[in-house]
Amino acid sequence: MNTFGRQLRVTLRGGSHTAEIAVVVEGIPAGVALDEGMFAADLDRRRPRTVGTTARRESDFPHIAGLCDGRTTGEALEIVFRNENIRRSDYSRFADCPRPSHADLTQRRKYGDCCDISGGGQASGRMTVALVAAGVVAKRIVPWACFSTRLVSVGGQTDPMLFDDEIAAAAAAGDSVGGVVECRVSGMRVSLGEPFFDSAESMISHLVFSVPGVKGIEFGDGFEGARKHGSERNDAIVDAGGRTATNNEGGINGGITNGNDVVFRVAVKPTASISREQVTYDFSTGRMERLVVGGRHDACIARRAMVVIEAVAAIALADMYLVESRS
Repeated sequence: MNTFGRQLRVTLRGGSHTAEIAVVVEGIPAGVALDEGMFAADLDRRRPRTVGTTARRESDFPHIAGLCDGRTTGEALEIVFRNENIRRSDYSRFADCPRPSHADLTQRRKYGDCCDISGGGQASGRMTVALVAAGVVAKRIVPWACFSTRLVSVGGQTDPMLFDDEIAAAAAAGDSVGGVVECRVSGMRVSLGEPFFDSAESMISHLVFSVPGVKGIEFGDGFEGARKHGSERNDAIVDAGGRTATNNEGGINGGITNGNDVVFRVAVKPTASISREQVTYDFSTGRMERLVVGGRHDACIARRAMVVIEAVAAIALADMYLVESRS
């Protein structure tokens, strides 16, 4: 299922090495100002340009259909990105020798031998360009929300001054490292979220786990909170607006936003595609074989994932806001 949302519906199509990737966004209120320039900042944050990032470069210019005089019409909006730097031959071997911890095998088992796994297909980080674009649109629907995202750790290292060294060392060894991303949303509205099954945490988590490479999420003090007593963890309410002295709940009580900052952290695994020699099962020979993954890959996808995590949070909040405002 490539569609998410109840009021704001986001549909993805395409793949890492298809001619194009596109996102269709439905349910946008009419009259929202939008143009190509508004996408530039977030798309630039996703670009590979720092140490240990992929050598693949794409223009990532958004081709937008569905606007009238620079404003949304209330009808569907389509944003298309051309894939111009394609090297399908880099991935031909993985049909018989699937990459460890990648989706090569699971995709082919689910969709059949005709499934296009070039570049990871729909399981590729390349697909996140469409999520970032949808996030830009979502942010225009919730202009009161202020997003700030940071990298908390890389490969277990928590000193930001050493992140580049950690990534560079992994890249030099033909390896990869994971990381933890924290997203904070301030300026929050009260009462977003529809418990039980469409709680604020559920909606955000649903989209966060759609981002390739994500393996965990926690809100507020998360797993650390499980080691505390209630007496030291409870957030004391300090004014009539519901502001709290601490924010261990991460801005959400009972699946409903309480007006404090929504804060969550996401665990992003090490990139599965590494040039260091591994072993995998070869379906053509029926034996375990050595595997060296070629192609162009990030040594740490967590850094470029920051803006993607922010984007999907915006999509979830925009959908919740439209549900609340139209109820």
